[in-house]
Amino acid sequence: MNQWINEKLLPPVLKFVNTKAITALRNGMLYTMPFTIVGSIFLLLANFPIEDVSNWVNDSGLAGYFNEAFGASFAIMAIFAVMGIAYSYVKDDGYEGLPAGMIALVVFLLTQRSTVTDAEAGVTIGNVINKTWTGGQGMIAAILVGLFVGWAYVWFLRRDIRIKLPEQVPANVANSFTALIPAAVIIVVSLVIYALFDALLNTTVVEWIYKVIQSPMQGVTDSLGGAIMIGFLVPFLWFFGVHGSTIVGGIMGPILQANSLENTEILNAGKELTVANGGHIVTQQFMDQFTTVTGAGMTIGIVIYMVLLARSAQYKQLGRLSLVPALFNINEPIIFATPIVMNPIMALPFILTPVVSAIVTYFALYTGLVPLFTAVQVPWTTPPIISGFLVGGWRTALLQAVVLGIGFLLYLPFIRKADQLNYLEETGKTPAEAAEALEAE
Repeated sequence: MNQWINEKLLPPVLKFVNTKAITALRNGMLYTMPFTIVGSIFLLLANFPIEDVSNWVNDSGLAGYFNEAFGASFAIMAIFAVMGIAYSYVKDDGYEGLPAGMIALVVFLLTQRSTVTDAEAGVTIGNVINKTWTGGQGMIAAILVGLFVGWAYVWFLRRDIRIKLPEQVPANVANSFTALIPAAVIIVVSLVIYALFDALLNTTVVEWIYKVIQSPMQGVTDSLGGAIMIGFLVPFLWFFGVHGSTIVGGIMGPILQANSLENTEILNAGKELTVANGGHIVTQQFMDQFTTVTGAGMTIGIVIYMVLLARSAQYKQLGRLSLVPALFNINEPIIFATPIVMNPIMALPFILTPVVSAIVTYFALYTGLVPLFTAVQVPWTTPPIISGFLVGGWRTALLQAVVLGIGFLLYLPFIRKADQLNYLEETGKTPAEAAEALEAE
């Protein structure tokens, strides 16, 4: 089975995740992270999970200021994404990426109208950037535009279709002229596309993409099957030594972020955040706090066993060394030193634990036992229970404790067997003798 996976299954998967488009998407989305975290802090302050504190913030008028900061950071995430993706695509090809990022921003703005109409008042306001499309609802459009501009810009430079200046000209000036021809062509093409959508379909590119592409993708992701898929893929890839968290997060992250932002927009519209009102269950917090909390595979159960119950000296020492990193969601020591990678004993609980957590969490959110998540996010290194409280209050923190407890029970029989095997080997038995002694027990 391992041979089949390594020779037949993994090569096409790795080939796909290492394509230019996926690499640019993964790297480009990293540029949104600082603004996501900072924006989440302000959103958390405006909607603190303790009612008395939240009421005081609202009564004092501070909530309005905090929401302004959120709107200027997290709520324009698509702008950061489109620039970061185009920049990464071009940079990875060996060219200066900033001009491409700036062109991508122009094209992204051309996917939407610069006017907003108030239907009730019958008034149209011009020269605006509609934040409806700079956040979650514009994310897929931003990805497509970033990839398109990155590809087109590289196409021009590879064929040397650009204005060349003497070597004595400063690099920043030369780069500006290098971008002139690609920018002109790309923007003209984008303008023609904008005009066609406006004249023939009476819509904009970003609205069409949201309706035809993004909404169905969000629907598929925001389902029990989508939740199970996320829970499965991350540890499955890690089992073969591939960084599943980065790969799955890079691909799924934009959709999950869009789900989180749309949940916040439901609250901002004065509605109750429920599934019936269109609220999303599977969000970025769902992945971060309930399928990868304490690291891929939710391996804190292994660490607790090693610290409290291990018999082998190897696991006792590994548990002591891994405890603090595990509390901050860093589990590479456990993955590679237990080991979990390519270890058939640990494969089942490593993959099953996040899947079970995803199922339990999905139904807890679906039934209303735990509130749906808004756009409030915390740094991925925030310890469990604390992170649960910050993103959703005490019920979310309690649910985290429950799924981590389930994870410990799922890992227990498997890590105990591995520990017994190590202990017997430490007493001087060969691996074969240790296995025989273990079976005899």
